Amino acid sequence: MTDLHTSEAVTGTGDRSRPRAALPALCATQITSWGIVYYAFPVLNPQITAATGWSTTATTAAFSGALLVSALTGIPVGRILDRRGPRAVMTTGSVLGVVAVLGLAAAPNLAAFTAAWLLAGVAMAATFYQPAFAALTRWWGSDRVRALTVVTLAGGLASTVFAPLTAALAEHLSWRATYAVLALLLALVTIPAHALALRGPWPPAPASPSQRDTNSASVTRSRPFLMLATALTLNSFAMYAVVIALVPLLITRGASPTAAAWALGLGGAGQTLGRTLHATLANRTGVTTRTVALITLGGTTSAAFAMVSGPFPLLVGIAIAAGMVRGNLTLLQATAVTDRWGTTHYGRLSGLLTAPATAASALAPFAGAALAAALGGYPHLFTLLALISALAALVAVATMPPPTAPKR
Repeated sequence: MTDLHTSEAVTGTGDRSRPRAALPALCATQITSWGIVYYAFPVLNPQITAATGWSTTATTAAFSGALLVSALTGIPVGRILDRRGPRAVMTTGSVLGVVAVLGLAAAPNLAAFTAAWLLAGVAMAATFYQPAFAALTRWWGSDRVRALTVVTLAGGLASTVFAPLTAALAEHLSWRATYAVLALLLALVTIPAHALALRGPWPPAPASPSQRDTNSASVTRSRPFLMLATALTLNSFAMYAVVIALVPLLITRGASPTAAAWALGLGGAGQTLGRTLHATLANRTGVTTRTVALITLGGTTSAAFAMVSGPFPLLVGIAIAAGMVRGNLTLLQATAVTDRWGTTHYGRLSGLLTAPATAASALAPFAGAALAAALGGYPHLFTLLALISALAALVAVATMPPPTAPKR
């Protein structure tokens, strides 16, 4: 990637215009946003269904709706990020996230609960990894991999911090009061951080190296892009179905809800551990080899969950291993565009690449719950998810970039 890095170093992209507080602020907001808007739900959902009488399928469908809205909203958000930068997008998203979580807490019926989740989906598109990655890619220029690694190391702690915290709050409060407390915390951390720390000028996109065609329309029609989108979509479905289904799987294995929440949280710690190894992996493997290997390892951990019934510490170990793979896959997706097509149209290409993957992750919780019932239990679901990962790995073989694209 020397040509790309040299080009960016010459232009100075990501150096003089870089706001100093952006990286620590994004670390804090990714932990908080993911922890509250995403990871609190699988912990609270058993209490929500028990208290309201709403079915697990219905509440999970509402959550899936949020992820689907996030996928669709991510495309125009990517275009705005390319032109105007992250401050207005992420600050607005934080406000919407607070309103949405308060809406969940106050929802008098399933329709209102679903509406609050759909609003949360807009907030996800504007505050989760995609806008953070766009900000770091433009501001940090040739040093972007380090910045991306740091923020995803922090983001990996979201479930580690908030799954146990949510479970602890739920032991003393109703699910509604728990969501209200979490909304207050979300407001205190994310709104001022995004409004104040992302105030740096937005630098122009670096010029594309002359030997590579980075026209965004031609890229999106290319075979590597389409195959990569397919592989990431299949993998996202399997990966996020595992995340949401892990707590009920462990409960069926005999764990208490609190112990299962801790296992989910330790899986987040595994994400952080895995991301510390990504730079070494990236330096020693090609982009296609890395993609195939990580997707295959993810499917292996899903198969292990299907086959291993205990003891509980062994299941926790598998959760940590799965988290390590998941952490690397996040960085793999964050760098998928730049590794192949540079940074010029990062926001738009990333939005288009991640939209079907996010849509698949949107369907995963609902489909996972429905499939678990149809297949006769969560162990059978995890077997199916392992097979889906295997298919994704096969498709990933066809994502080899053209010879002129930069390779690691």
